[in-house]
Amino acid sequence: MEALLLRLIALMPAPVRALLPIERVRLLVQFAMFGTVGLAGLVVDTATVYALRADLGLYGAGLAAYAVAATTTWLLNRLWTFRGQGSGSARRQWMIFLAANTVGFALNRGTYAILVTWVAMAADHPVIATSAGAVAGMFVNFSLSRKLVFR
Repeated sequence: MEALLLRLIALMPAPVRALLPIERVRLLVQFAMFGTVGLAGLVVDTATVYALRADLGLYGAGLAAYAVAATTTWLLNRLWTFRGQGSGSARRQWMIFLAANTVGFALNRGTYAILVTWVAMAADHPVIATSAGAVAGMFVNFSLSRKLVFR
């Protein structure tokens, strides 16, 4: 993806190229990869909520789904987005990932809880709440993952 973007940038006028140094392109590529992993996590999150909501209710299912989705996104980010970055054991890195993303968790599940509590459509269709929650936590999680987990 990075090589493709660099080729496209080379075709752009010089003033535009000046706005896109290699470091910025790499960050953009990494964010796009993180977002792609986030979409996979959203699918896992939403599927888990739908699978567990009858047994655990929307709040219990939301908490369980977050744990499953966070583990999934950590693994995919470790294998793809931040491949070769970070140190220590996988277990330690997973724990740091979960700890570092507590702010993102609060934004994510806070948005989810507000929506399923106050918006009937979100309670009937939890995909609305899981999607809004994912967006709410994404930028914080990306920043903390880069700075603390996969550095």
